[in-house]
Amino acid sequence: MGEMTGFQLGVIGALFLSVASSVSIVICNKALMSNLGFPFATTLTSWHLMVTFCTLHAAQRLNFFESKSIDMKTVMLFGILNGISIGLLNLSLGFNSIGFYQMTKLAIIPFTVLLETLFLKKQFSQKIKFSLFLLLVGVGIASVTDLQLNFVGTILSLLAIITTCVGQILTNTIQKRLNVSSTQLLYQSAPFQAAILFVSGPLVDQFLTKQNVFAHKYSSIVLVFIILSCLIAVSVNFSTFLVIGKTSPVTYQVLGHLKTCLVLGFGYTLLHDPFTYRNIIGILVAIFGMGLYSYFCLQENKKKQAGDLSLGSQTKDKDGIPLLSIDKDGHEVKKSTKNSLV
Repeated sequence: MGEMTGFQLGVIGALFLSVASSVSIVICNKALMSNLGFPFATTLTSWHLMVTFCTLHAAQRLNFFESKSIDMKTVMLFGILNGISIGLLNLSLGFNSIGFYQMTKLAIIPFTVLLETLFLKKQFSQKIKFSLFLLLVGVGIASVTDLQLNFVGTILSLLAIITTCVGQILTNTIQKRLNVSSTQLLYQSAPFQAAILFVSGPLVDQFLTKQNVFAHKYSSIVLVFIILSCLIAVSVNFSTFLVIGKTSPVTYQVLGHLKTCLVLGFGYTLLHDPFTYRNIIGILVAIFGMGLYSYFCLQENKKKQAGDLSLGSQTKDKDGIPLLSIDKDGHEVKKSTKNSLV
Protein backbone atom coordinates (compact mmCIF):
# COMPACT_ATOMS: atom_id res chain seq x y z
CA MET A 1 0.00 0.00 0.00
CA GLY A 2 2.83 2.34 0.88
CA GLU A 3 4.54 1.60 -2.42
CA MET A 4 1.34 2.41 -4.32
CA THR A 5 0.95 5.72 -2.46
CA GLY A 6 4.56 6.57 -3.21
CA PHE A 7 4.03 5.72 -6.88
CA GLN A 8 0.94 7.94 -7.07
CA LEU A 9 2.80 10.82 -5.44
CA GLY A 10 5.60 10.30 -7.95
CA VAL A 11 3.13 10.48 -10.84
CA ILE A 12 1.52 13.65 -9.46
CA GLY A 13 4.94 15.22 -9.00
CA ALA A 14 5.98 14.29 -12.53
CA LEU A 15 2.76 15.72 -13.99
CA PHE A 16 3.13 18.95 -12.04
CA LEU A 17 6.78 19.33 -13.02
CA SER A 18 5.93 18.71 -16.67
CA VAL A 19 3.12 21.28 -16.73
CA ALA A 20 5.05 23.94 -14.82
CA SER A 21 8.25 23.59 -16.83
CA SER A 22 6.49 23.34 -20.21
CA VAL A 23 4.34 26.41 -19.66
CA SER A 24 7.41 28.29 -18.43
CA ILE A 25 9.48 27.40 -21.47
CA VAL A 26 6.66 28.31 -23.86
CA ILE A 27 6.38 31.76 -22.29
CA CYS A 28 10.17 32.15 -22.31
CA ASN A 29 10.53 31.03 -25.93
CA LYS A 30 7.62 33.16 -27.04
CA ALA A 31 9.33 36.21 -25.58
CA LEU A 32 12.62 35.13 -27.17
CA MET A 33 11.20 34.54 -30.64
CA SER A 34 8.34 37.01 -30.89
CA ASN A 35 9.64 39.94 -28.88
CA LEU A 36 13.41 39.58 -29.23
CA GLY A 37 13.49 38.34 -32.82
CA PHE A 38 15.27 35.00 -32.35
CA PRO A 39 13.39 32.61 -34.70
CA PHE A 40 15.75 29.62 -34.70
CA ALA A 41 13.57 27.03 -32.95
CA THR A 42 15.27 23.84 -34.15
CA THR A 43 18.77 25.05 -33.33
CA LEU A 44 17.56 26.21 -29.94
CA THR A 45 16.19 22.71 -29.30
CA SER A 46 19.61 21.21 -30.04
CA TRP A 47 21.11 23.55 -27.45
CA HIS A 48 18.41 22.46 -25.01
CA LEU A 49 19.40 18.83 -25.43
CA MET A 50 23.12 19.53 -25.16
CA VAL A 51 22.60 21.44 -21.90
CA THR A 52 20.35 18.62 -20.67
CA PHE A 53 23.05 16.04 -21.38
CA CYS A 54 25.75 18.14 -19.71
CA THR A 55 23.55 18.63 -16.65
CA LEU A 56 22.78 14.92 -16.40
CA HIS A 57 26.44 14.06 -16.92
CA ALA A 58 27.39 16.31 -14.01
CA ALA A 59 24.61 14.79 -11.90
CA GLN A 60 25.82 11.30 -12.76
CA ARG A 61 29.40 12.16 -11.82
CA LEU A 62 28.10 13.48 -8.49
CA ASN A 63 26.28 10.15 -7.98
CA PHE A 64 22.77 11.61 -8.12
CA PHE A 65 21.84 8.65 -10.29
CA GLU A 66 23.54 5.52 -11.56
CA SER A 67 24.26 5.22 -15.25
CA LYS A 68 22.98 2.01 -16.78
CA SER A 69 24.35 0.52 -19.95
CA ILE A 70 21.77 0.21 -22.72
CA ASP A 71 22.27 -1.43 -26.09
CA MET A 72 24.01 1.21 -28.20
CA LYS A 73 22.03 0.45 -31.34
CA THR A 74 18.73 0.84 -29.48
CA VAL A 75 19.75 4.13 -27.88
CA MET A 76 21.17 5.52 -31.11
CA LEU A 77 18.09 4.71 -33.18
CA PHE A 78 15.82 6.00 -30.42
CA GLY A 79 17.76 9.26 -30.11
CA ILE A 80 17.89 9.82 -33.86
CA LEU A 81 14.17 9.09 -34.20
CA ASN A 82 13.29 11.65 -31.53
CA GLY A 83 15.60 14.20 -33.10
CA ILE A 84 14.00 13.67 -36.50
CA SER A 85 10.50 14.01 -35.04
CA ILE A 86 11.38 17.41 -33.57
CA GLY A 87 12.77 18.57 -36.90
CA LEU A 88 9.70 17.31 -38.76
CA LEU A 89 7.33 19.08 -36.36
CA ASN A 90 9.18 22.34 -36.95
CA LEU A 91 9.12 21.80 -40.72
CA SER A 92 5.42 21.01 -40.50
CA LEU A 93 4.85 24.33 -38.77
CA GLY A 94 6.90 26.06 -41.45
CA PHE A 95 5.04 24.53 -44.40
CA ASN A 96 1.52 24.62 -42.96
CA SER A 97 -0.82 27.15 -41.47
CA ILE A 98 -1.03 27.42 -37.67
CA GLY A 99 -4.44 25.75 -37.79
CA PHE A 100 -3.21 22.73 -39.73
CA TYR A 101 -0.19 22.44 -37.44
CA GLN A 102 -2.53 22.33 -34.44
CA MET A 103 -4.51 19.61 -36.20
CA THR A 104 -1.27 17.70 -36.63
CA LYS A 105 -0.66 17.83 -32.89
CA LEU A 106 -4.25 16.77 -32.20
CA ALA A 107 -3.84 13.76 -34.48
CA ILE A 108 -1.03 12.38 -32.33
CA ILE A 109 -3.42 11.02 -29.67
CA PRO A 110 -5.69 8.93 -31.94
CA PHE A 111 -2.69 7.69 -33.90
CA THR A 112 -0.95 6.67 -30.67
CA VAL A 113 -4.09 4.83 -29.56
CA LEU A 114 -4.18 3.08 -32.95
CA LEU A 115 -0.53 2.02 -32.80
CA GLU A 116 -0.74 0.76 -29.22
CA THR A 117 -3.90 -1.17 -30.04
CA LEU A 118 -2.47 -2.78 -33.16
CA PHE A 119 1.09 -3.53 -32.09
CA LEU A 120 1.06 -3.61 -28.28
CA LYS A 121 -2.45 -5.12 -27.96
CA LYS A 122 -3.40 -2.42 -25.47
CA GLN A 123 -7.11 -2.01 -24.84
CA PHE A 124 -8.80 1.39 -24.50
CA SER A 125 -12.33 1.42 -23.09
CA GLN A 126 -15.15 3.29 -24.79
CA LYS A 127 -15.22 5.72 -21.85
CA ILE A 128 -11.55 6.56 -22.33
CA LYS A 129 -12.05 7.03 -26.07
CA PHE A 130 -15.05 9.29 -25.46
CA SER A 131 -13.12 11.46 -23.00
CA LEU A 132 -10.24 11.75 -25.47
CA PHE A 133 -12.70 12.71 -28.19
CA LEU A 134 -14.12 15.50 -26.01
CA LEU A 135 -10.61 16.69 -25.20
CA LEU A 136 -9.60 16.85 -28.86
CA VAL A 137 -12.81 18.64 -29.83
CA GLY A 138 -12.24 21.21 -27.09
CA VAL A 139 -8.62 21.87 -27.99
CA GLY A 140 -9.60 22.01 -31.65
CA ILE A 141 -12.25 24.63 -30.97
CA ALA A 142 -9.85 26.66 -28.84
CA SER A 143 -6.74 26.56 -31.00
CA VAL A 144 -7.52 25.58 -34.60
CA THR A 145 -8.38 28.50 -36.85
CA ASP A 146 -7.51 28.32 -40.53
CA LEU A 147 -6.90 25.02 -42.32
CA GLN A 148 -4.79 25.58 -45.41
CA LEU A 149 -3.62 22.35 -47.03
CA ASN A 150 -0.67 21.73 -49.30
CA PHE A 151 0.93 18.50 -50.46
CA VAL A 152 4.42 18.97 -48.97
CA GLY A 153 3.04 20.24 -45.67
CA THR A 154 0.64 17.30 -45.42
CA ILE A 155 3.42 14.76 -46.04
CA LEU A 156 5.64 16.44 -43.44
CA SER A 157 2.77 16.44 -40.95
CA LEU A 158 2.12 12.74 -41.48
CA LEU A 159 5.80 11.94 -40.99
CA ALA A 160 5.88 14.15 -37.88
CA ILE A 161 2.86 12.33 -36.43
CA ILE A 162 4.35 8.89 -37.10
CA THR A 163 7.80 9.65 -35.71
CA THR A 164 6.41 11.45 -32.66
CA CYS A 165 4.02 8.62 -31.81
CA VAL A 166 6.62 5.90 -32.29
CA GLY A 167 9.19 7.88 -30.30
CA GLN A 168 6.86 8.36 -27.35
CA ILE A 169 5.72 4.74 -27.38
CA LEU A 170 9.37 3.65 -27.40
CA THR A 171 10.10 6.02 -24.51
CA ASN A 172 7.59 4.10 -22.42
CA THR A 173 8.42 0.64 -23.78
CA ILE A 174 12.21 0.92 -23.39
CA GLN A 175 11.93 2.07 -19.78
CA LYS A 176 9.67 -0.82 -18.84
CA ARG A 177 11.19 -3.64 -20.85
CA LEU A 178 14.83 -2.77 -20.22
CA ASN A 179 14.12 -1.70 -16.63
CA VAL A 180 15.80 1.68 -16.95
CA SER A 181 14.73 4.93 -15.34
CA SER A 182 13.67 8.03 -17.24
CA THR A 183 16.90 9.73 -16.18
CA GLN A 184 19.05 6.87 -17.44
CA LEU A 185 17.29 6.75 -20.80
CA LEU A 186 17.44 10.51 -21.29
CA TYR A 187 21.12 10.55 -20.32
CA GLN A 188 21.94 7.86 -22.87
CA SER A 189 19.83 9.23 -25.73
CA ALA A 190 20.24 13.01 -25.36
CA PRO A 191 23.63 13.17 -27.15
CA PHE A 192 22.18 11.51 -30.26
CA GLN A 193 19.12 13.76 -30.26
CA ALA A 194 21.32 16.81 -29.80
CA ALA A 195 23.76 15.70 -32.50
CA ILE A 196 21.18 15.25 -35.24
CA LEU A 197 19.50 18.57 -34.39
CA PHE A 198 22.83 20.35 -34.07
CA VAL A 199 23.64 19.33 -37.64
CA SER A 200 20.19 19.75 -39.17
CA GLY A 201 18.91 22.60 -37.00
CA PRO A 202 20.72 25.51 -38.66
CA LEU A 203 19.76 24.19 -42.11
CA VAL A 204 16.11 23.75 -41.17
CA ASP A 205 15.98 27.16 -39.51
CA GLN A 206 17.66 28.88 -42.44
CA PHE A 207 15.23 27.22 -44.83
CA LEU A 208 12.23 28.33 -42.76
CA THR A 209 13.36 31.80 -41.70
CA LYS A 210 15.77 32.79 -44.49
CA GLN A 211 18.22 33.78 -41.74
CA ASN A 212 21.52 32.34 -40.57
CA VAL A 213 21.68 31.46 -36.89
CA PHE A 214 25.44 32.02 -36.82
CA ALA A 215 25.13 35.48 -38.38
CA HIS A 216 22.49 36.60 -35.90
CA LYS A 217 23.35 39.51 -33.62
CA TYR A 218 23.21 38.21 -30.06
CA SER A 219 22.42 40.98 -27.62
CA SER A 220 22.89 40.45 -23.90
CA ILE A 221 19.14 40.13 -23.31
CA VAL A 222 18.85 37.50 -26.07
CA LEU A 223 21.69 35.52 -24.49
CA VAL A 224 20.02 35.73 -21.08
CA PHE A 225 16.76 34.35 -22.49
CA ILE A 226 18.60 31.60 -24.41
CA ILE A 227 20.37 30.50 -21.22
CA LEU A 228 17.10 30.65 -19.28
CA SER A 229 15.36 28.62 -21.98
CA CYS A 230 18.11 25.98 -21.89
CA LEU A 231 17.92 25.70 -18.11
CA ILE A 232 14.15 25.29 -18.15
CA ALA A 233 14.53 22.74 -20.95
CA VAL A 234 16.47 20.44 -18.61
CA SER A 235 13.34 20.17 -16.48
CA VAL A 236 11.11 19.85 -19.56
CA ASN A 237 13.12 16.99 -21.05
CA PHE A 238 13.47 15.21 -17.72
CA SER A 239 9.77 15.49 -16.90
CA THR A 240 8.77 14.35 -20.40
CA PHE A 241 10.61 11.05 -20.04
CA LEU A 242 9.42 10.76 -16.44
CA VAL A 243 5.73 11.24 -17.29
CA ILE A 244 5.78 8.88 -20.27
CA GLY A 245 7.62 6.26 -18.23
CA LYS A 246 5.29 6.48 -15.23
CA THR A 247 2.04 6.81 -17.18
CA SER A 248 1.68 6.34 -20.94
CA PRO A 249 2.22 8.19 -24.23
CA VAL A 250 -1.51 8.96 -24.43
CA THR A 251 -1.56 10.47 -20.94
CA TYR A 252 1.46 12.57 -21.85
CA GLN A 253 -0.36 13.90 -24.91
CA VAL A 254 -3.44 14.68 -22.79
CA LEU A 255 -1.15 16.58 -20.47
CA GLY A 256 0.27 18.39 -23.48
CA HIS A 257 -3.17 19.68 -24.41
CA LEU A 258 -3.67 20.87 -20.84
CA LYS A 259 -0.50 22.88 -21.33
CA THR A 260 -1.97 24.30 -24.54
CA CYS A 261 -5.02 25.51 -22.64
CA LEU A 262 -2.85 26.99 -19.90
CA VAL A 263 -0.62 28.72 -22.43
CA LEU A 264 -3.68 30.25 -24.11
CA GLY A 265 -4.87 31.45 -20.72
CA PHE A 266 -1.48 32.83 -19.72
CA GLY A 267 -1.11 34.45 -23.13
CA TYR A 268 -4.34 36.32 -22.60
CA THR A 269 -3.59 37.21 -18.98
CA LEU A 270 0.10 38.10 -19.16
CA LEU A 271 0.78 38.93 -22.80
CA HIS A 272 -2.68 40.32 -23.66
CA ASP A 273 -3.13 38.00 -26.63
CA PRO A 274 -6.55 38.19 -28.31
CA PHE A 275 -9.11 35.93 -26.65
CA THR A 276 -12.61 35.08 -27.88
CA TYR A 277 -15.65 33.20 -26.62
CA ARG A 278 -14.60 30.40 -28.94
CA ASN A 279 -11.32 30.07 -27.03
CA ILE A 280 -13.18 30.03 -23.72
CA ILE A 281 -15.70 27.40 -24.84
CA GLY A 282 -12.96 25.24 -26.34
CA ILE A 283 -10.85 25.38 -23.20
CA LEU A 284 -13.83 24.49 -21.00
CA VAL A 285 -14.74 21.51 -23.21
CA ALA A 286 -11.11 20.39 -23.24
CA ILE A 287 -10.81 20.64 -19.46
CA PHE A 288 -14.04 18.67 -19.08
CA GLY A 289 -12.61 15.98 -21.38
CA MET A 290 -9.38 15.91 -19.36
CA GLY A 291 -11.38 15.56 -16.16
CA LEU A 292 -13.33 12.64 -17.58
CA TYR A 293 -10.12 11.02 -18.84
CA SER A 294 -8.50 11.33 -15.41
CA TYR A 295 -11.62 10.00 -13.67
CA PHE A 296 -12.03 7.02 -15.99
CA CYS A 297 -8.32 6.18 -15.78
CA LEU A 298 -8.51 6.31 -11.99
CA GLN A 299 -11.56 4.05 -11.93
CA GLU A 300 -9.97 1.53 -14.29
CA ASN A 301 -6.77 1.51 -12.26
CA LYS A 302 -8.76 0.84 -9.08
CA LYS A 303 -10.55 -2.07 -10.77
CA LYS A 304 -7.24 -3.43 -11.98
CA GLN A 305 -5.70 -3.14 -8.50
CA ALA A 306 -8.74 -4.83 -6.96
CA GLY A 307 -8.45 -7.63 -9.50
CA ASP A 308 -4.75 -8.04 -8.78
CA LEU A 309 -5.41 -8.16 -5.03
CA SER A 310 -8.19 -10.72 -5.52
CA LEU A 311 -5.94 -12.86 -7.70
CA GLY A 312 -3.16 -12.56 -5.16
CA SER A 313 -5.42 -13.64 -2.29
CA GLN A 314 -6.66 -16.63 -4.29
CA THR A 315 -3.09 -17.66 -5.00
CA LYS A 316 -2.26 -17.23 -1.34
CA ASP A 317 -5.23 -19.41 -0.32
CA LYS A 318 -4.12 -22.13 -2.70
CA ASP A 319 -0.59 -21.94 -1.42
CA GLY A 320 -1.91 -22.05 2.13
CA ILE A 321 -3.57 -25.48 1.74
CA PRO A 322 -1.43 -27.88 3.77
CA LEU A 323 -0.02 -30.89 2.04
CA LEU A 324 -0.46 -32.86 5.23
CA SER A 325 -3.54 -32.90 7.43
CA ILE A 326 -4.53 -34.79 10.53
CA ASP A 327 -7.27 -37.40 10.47
CA LYS A 328 -9.62 -38.12 13.33
CA ASP A 329 -7.22 -40.66 14.82
CA GLY A 330 -4.36 -38.18 14.80
CA HIS A 331 -2.56 -39.70 11.82
CA GLU A 332 -1.04 -37.57 9.07
CA VAL A 333 -2.87 -37.82 5.76
CA LYS A 334 -1.58 -36.43 2.45
CA LYS A 335 -3.84 -33.95 0.74
CA SER A 336 -4.47 -34.54 -2.92
CA THR A 337 -3.91 -31.22 -4.65
CA LYS A 338 -3.08 -30.14 -8.15
CA ASN A 339 0.23 -28.72 -6.95
CA SER A 340 1.34 -31.87 -5.21
CA LEU A 341 4.08 -33.95 -6.72
CA VAL A 342 2.35 -37.27 -6.06
